[in-house]
Amino acid sequence: MGEAIALKPADGAAVGGYLAKPSGAPKGHVIVVMEIFGVNKHIRNVVDRLAADGYVALAPQFFDRLGPKIELGYTPETIQQGIKHVTALGFDKALADVQAGVDVLKGMGAKKVGVTGFCWGGTITWLSACRLKMDAAVGYYGGGVHGARAEKPKCPTMLHFGDKDAHIPMTHVNEVRQAHPGVIVYDYSADHGFHCDERASYDAVASKLAYGRTLEFFAKHLA
Repeated sequence: MGEAIALKPADGAAVGGYLAKPSGAPKGHVIVVMEIFGVNKHIRNVVDRLAADGYVALAPQFFDRLGPKIELGYTPETIQQGIKHVTALGFDKALADVQAGVDVLKGMGAKKVGVTGFCWGGTITWLSACRLKMDAAVGYYGGGVHGARAEKPKCPTMLHFGDKDAHIPMTHVNEVRQAHPGVIVYDYSADHGFHCDERASYDAVASKLAYGRTLEFFAKHLA
């Protein structure tokens, strides 16, 4: 359903993206932020699914900065590889690529742009809401949100967490809630990565509920 496109981040890096469009008039435009595994099959499926639900969706390929076609699966070995990649990449370059994606969508006629992301991408989503000019943000199990809780979102923001997530204790989730009463924070009886149907931690019930809430949120703020 989707296609490969080129982005133009401000620093001139060669970064691509995966773009998918709905069959009819779009309900809105959304940036999809990858996990630590790159723009792999799962992230492309998320982009395609958003397009099927009426949104122009674009996933920037941050890892293009590190090498061509870096896509990882879900094993202990690839987790370590992914951690090394995102550590080398850092937040600022990722945010520059998110902005480049926004620029592409604006060039396509988008008046409003939302952002959603998963895992490390959930943290990038939070930082995008705080540092960039977004119109709505929905982050899934972003482990770095708690560490950046002193920052304040500039747009309507929703966060999803799993209460069985060993990486993100509920004490951290509740501290984010307390620090940002205006942010919608949901938690589910699920583990980290519950939205990814390629992971052992996938939870169909939590995934469906969180995605439905995400679509309602975007429908409200991106129309």
